[in-house]
Amino acid sequence: MPTIRVNGVELYYEDTGAGSNAETIVFSHGLLWSGRMFDAQVAALKDSYRCVTYDHRGQGRTPVTRDGYDMDTLALDAAALIEALGVAPCHFAGLSMGGFVGMRLAARRPALLRSLILMETSADPEPAENIPRYRTLARAARWIGLRPVAARVMPIMFGKTFMRDPARAAERAEWQRRMAANNRTGIIRALGGVITRTSVYDEIAGIRLPTLVLAGEEDVATPPEQARRIAECIPGARLVPIPAAGHTSSVEQAATVNAALWGFLESLK
Repeated sequence: MPTIRVNGVELYYEDTGAGSNAETIVFSHGLLWSGRMFDAQVAALKDSYRCVTYDHRGQGRTPVTRDGYDMDTLALDAAALIEALGVAPCHFAGLSMGGFVGMRLAARRPALLRSLILMETSADPEPAENIPRYRTLARAARWIGLRPVAARVMPIMFGKTFMRDPARAAERAEWQRRMAANNRTGIIRALGGVITRTSVYDEIAGIRLPTLVLAGEEDVATPPEQARRIAECIPGARLVPIPAAGHTSSVEQAATVNAALWGFLESLK
């Protein structure tokens, strides 16, 4: 199992693709998931790009740590990973929580990045109306684990098209199983980092990297309006809506996302 010791944590990562001389894409996942949410993107891009996925503290196959779940520390983790692997400047693709990390990284350590890709994410603090829901999820995880509540969280993580498609029932079951398999302590601490994050609008206005912003049109966790505001704030950012996708477009509409990524990356050459 490939791990690397950076910033006080043993991060699990996977390094796939076109070799050490190729341009590298680092993928940063969303809350409740792991680098596996980018399997379709790695499969599509690995013949032309070196693809690195990694798991945040306490999620996927990265062990739980005592602290370090705030977005500032997670950004330091990402920076340390990029430096340790020697892949700077890389393309950084972050979905939801991974996007929180990506924006901080691009604003504070721009020399590490070649471009920024943001998917279903927000530069705002967590909306006040969402915090009770997240605290309820944390209490449930603490006392009974995620398995009993995973079915109720799925419609937040995925859009109605994916959730209602009979042909994708097996996929839904697999993603629900993966969500339920999370370490409860890691998820409680990661939830704390999400709901206490601060706005980064003042910071991202200074980003001068090529930036692509993807927005699932059915996203209820970070509605498309939040993606539009990010694209308006970052000079030159390109906004691409993803039809029939919710908060996890990399899975729900993988072909559409892959086409958007490919077009953006190739335009930079």
